[in-house]
Amino acid sequence: MRPADAQTIGLTATVPVEILLAAGARPLDLNNVFITSAEAKALVAEAEHYGFPINCCAWIKGIYATARRLGVRRVIGVAQGDCSNTHALAEVLASEGVEIIAFNYPYPTDAALLAAALDALARRLGTTLDAAEAERRRLEPLRRTLAEIDRLTWRENTVAGEENHRWLVGSSDFGGSPETYAAEAEAFIEEARRRPPRREPLRLGYLGIPPICDGLYAFTESLGARVVFNEFQRQFSMPPPARDLVDQYMRYTYPYGVAGRVADIRHAVAERRLDGLVHYVQSFCFRHIQDRLLRERLGVPMLTLEFDRPGPLDGPSRTRLEAFIEMLDARGA
Repeated sequence: MRPADAQTIGLTATVPVEILLAAGARPLDLNNVFITSAEAKALVAEAEHYGFPINCCAWIKGIYATARRLGVRRVIGVAQGDCSNTHALAEVLASEGVEIIAFNYPYPTDAALLAAALDALARRLGTTLDAAEAERRRLEPLRRTLAEIDRLTWRENTVAGEENHRWLVGSSDFGGSPETYAAEAEAFIEEARRRPPRREPLRLGYLGIPPICDGLYAFTESLGARVVFNEFQRQFSMPPPARDLVDQYMRYTYPYGVAGRVADIRHAVAERRLDGLVHYVQSFCFRHIQDRLLRERLGVPMLTLEFDRPGPLDGPSRTRLEAFIEMLDARGA
C-alpha cells in the first residue's frame, strides 16, 4: 500500500467524485484498496484487534484498517445511502485524529435535498458546483468508454464478467487519476475488440455489492455460464447520460430504495437476455433483507450467496452454484 499524501481523501462509498476533483483532491476508494490487497484477511483481523466486533461487516473493518495503514487524514463518510455502520466507523476514525467529512444521499430521493448536499460538500472542500459541473463534463468521454466496455460484455461478448467488474468498480475513484484510467480503458477496448466472441451458453446477472470472495466469476465460467450484468458496479460508472450533476446522482440507484434497483435490473434482464441472477449478500449487511423483495419482484431464477470475510469461493457456494446452473441449463434444454 502506498501511503496517502496530503491531497488524498479516503472514500467509504461512491460519492460525487467530480467535487473532489474540482477541489484538487485525490479520491481514494478505501473499499477498492482493501479488497485488492494481498493482505485483505489480515486487514480484517487487524480491525478486530483494535476492537471491532466479530459480528460486524468485514468491509467496515477492512476500510478502517486500510485507512489506518495508509495514514489517510481525511475521509468522506457516507452513512445515509450506504451503511449505518459507517456512523460508528466515522466516530472511531475521528477519535484517532482523522477529519471526517459527512455526505448523505437523501432518502427518499429528492432533487432539492441532493442539490443542497452537493453544494454543502463543495463548500466544505473549498470549491463550487460550477467547477464540479465542469469536471462532470470532462469525465463524460471516460464514462462513455466504460459504457462501451459494458456493451462489449453483453452485446459483443468479448469482455469477461470479471473484467467488466474490475473496470466498472474502479470508476468510483478512477484510481486517483481519470486521465490514466481513461488511457488504460481505451487500450483495453482496442484489445477486447480483436477477440473472438465468448460462447458460454448461459447468461447471468450479478446483483448486490461487489464480492468479497475470490474466484466467483472464473468458477461460474467453468460451468458454462457467464456474468454479463454487474448491477452495482455498473451503477458506480454512472452510465446513463445526465443533464447535470444532480440528475446524474439522482439516476444512481445504489443509495436509494429498492424500487429503482428493481427497474434497473428488469431492464437488464430483458435487454441482456439473462437466464438467471446471482445475488451476493454480505454478512451483517442490511441489504440482505432486500433479497426477499428482489425475489418477489423480479420473476427470474435467483441464487443468493452470502459471504463474510475475504477468501476463495468456498465449497458449499461452489456446490450451490453448480446446482443453480444445472437447473438453468435444464430449463433451457
